[in-house]
Amino acid sequence: MAGRILVIRGGAIGDFILTLPAIGLLRESFPEAHVEILGYRHITSLAERRYYANASRSIEYGPLAGFFNPKSDLDRDLSEYFSGFHQVISYIYDPDKLFESSLRKAGVKNLIAISPKLDDSDHAARQLALPLQQMALWLEDPAAEFFPAAEDLDQASQFLSPRPGSRVLAVHPGSGGERKNWPLSAWREFLFAEQRSARWERIFVVGGEADIPRLETLRGTLPSDGITFLERIPLPALGAVLGRTSLFVGHDSGISHLAAAAGAQCLLMFGPTDPQIWAPANEHVTVLRAPGGDLSALDVATVRRRVDEILQDVR
Repeated sequence: MAGRILVIRGGAIGDFILTLPAIGLLRESFPEAHVEILGYRHITSLAERRYYANASRSIEYGPLAGFFNPKSDLDRDLSEYFSGFHQVISYIYDPDKLFESSLRKAGVKNLIAISPKLDDSDHAARQLALPLQQMALWLEDPAAEFFPAAEDLDQASQFLSPRPGSRVLAVHPGSGGERKNWPLSAWREFLFAEQRSARWERIFVVGGEADIPRLETLRGTLPSDGITFLERIPLPALGAVLGRTSLFVGHDSGISHLAAAAGAQCLLMFGPTDPQIWAPANEHVTVLRAPGGDLSALDVATVRRRVDEILQDVR
């Protein structure tokens, strides 16, 4: 298929990165095709002109709401846009098939509608790629990979030391749900200890808009020497930074998926969610499960011991 392929993907950062293996399967199978993504632009930027997609378009567009209303007249421009693709793959949650019906009404002839609601049958990336078997495509590797552009690496170099071999630790103390977070008191103790250990040239505390309250709380109680807060930087630049760190420590979160996809050595703390389904499938990811799925029961000493073990293994 050397034509035009559209992937429609909403959801959060982690949802999108878990879909990258499926999009990568399309790119690998149809290298000459024009692949486009309809999604949240700050997230789809991880794929646009970075191997996976030639272009992207924002899903935050008012007339798109009419495609979920069976009584609405479909927007002409959007109908022409959708019908201009030879293959459309939609990950929109559409239990009543209203969106699917509208796409077909708009002239989409080849449509694969995939539910983003997953179960515990297999790793999330495999479940998201499974319907592509309708196109005779089978996913072999569920590990996502991020391919930074030159501009991403340039931005990352502003934060990183030019000295080769310098040790950098990055942590993300947030996630999409409070029960998936290690308590801030534990993060504070961990970061104090790592800062005093003097084994890191730099420690980055990273986060997005939703993490600001947690980051502000930490900022007010941590020493500024050797600890840098990276907030609200574009995701591709953040991915480039994380890919050049020595170790990333985080939770079950989209930023953790980005770190793993960027190639970082990762230690990820999992609480109530199942890492067999939701953890990045990359080989350089170590999962530390909290006792009884309760992250408040995971002590700092245990996490630091695991950090020691990882650093010894990668020497």
